[in-house]
Amino acid sequence: MDKNQMMERAEILVGAVDDLPTIPIVATKVLQLLDDPDVSVEEIADLMLTDQVMTARVMKLLNSPVYRPAQEITSLKRALVYLGLRHVRELALTTSVIDVFDGNTGALDLNAFWEHSFGVGMVSKIIAQKIGYQDLEKAYISGILHDLGEVFLSNFLREPFLAVLEHIKVHPVKLVDAEAELLGTTHCEIGLSMARKWNFPEAYCDVIAHHHAPGEATVDPILCAIVNLSDLFCSVRELNYGGLEWISFNLSEEEAWTILKNESPGLATMDVERFCYELDDSIPDIKELVSSIFNPS
Repeated sequence: MDKNQMMERAEILVGAVDDLPTIPIVATKVLQLLDDPDVSVEEIADLMLTDQVMTARVMKLLNSPVYRPAQEITSLKRALVYLGLRHVRELALTTSVIDVFDGNTGALDLNAFWEHSFGVGMVSKIIAQKIGYQDLEKAYISGILHDLGEVFLSNFLREPFLAVLEHIKVHPVKLVDAEAELLGTTHCEIGLSMARKWNFPEAYCDVIAHHHAPGEATVDPILCAIVNLSDLFCSVRELNYGGLEWISFNLSEEEAWTILKNESPGLATMDVERFCYELDDSIPDIKELVSSIFNPS
């Protein structure tokens, strides 16, 4: 089945769900308000404070190892000043997606899924820094959102998706390939369909669609390559939401590695083993962060 057919299949599946969640109203208003070049921190703060869950999660994220403020920030207004309004958009988007898929009634263990997603986000930020990619927060948010389609499959195609998960336990194939074979589409196309419905920025749509094939990216192949490698690193460590894939990789043979080396030739001398040890050291922080986000009180 080719890409166009899989995209058509994804749009049919997403379109068939009558109660597909939408981004919360407050988050939508925040994103719209941020399009106004004259908006003030006070206006954004007043609006966000009307959604206590969003506010609590933004504060948790801000005080997490991702941003590492010099001291704990307890005021939302101060948090917005610290972040800068450009990054508020990204945090509002992330916390909204988490809020939409809260609860654990699907095929996946959501806690483990978000540990993987935040792990990929944090590793993406590290790789972005190493290659001199300018927007570290965009890399971080892209990493968090890359597997959005998996949550749809888990929640709305629970039984067929459980069959996919059972299939990869006994067949040495990647999850994305098993999805294509058994479902006629993958989490990449499903995620892209959802991201478009929610009016995600094009760069995030690009990553969601092409994080398994960064060479096919059309908006930001470097960003897709960053997320692709981060996904691979996390999948062979503890951040793989339950060992759902038979996966190993040789870095030098990865398309994403070639893309990034062309961007930053110094990567060729990177000590990959040491990098993996650094990732291992960050795993407890990631698990603690996810735990705190899902207990925002």
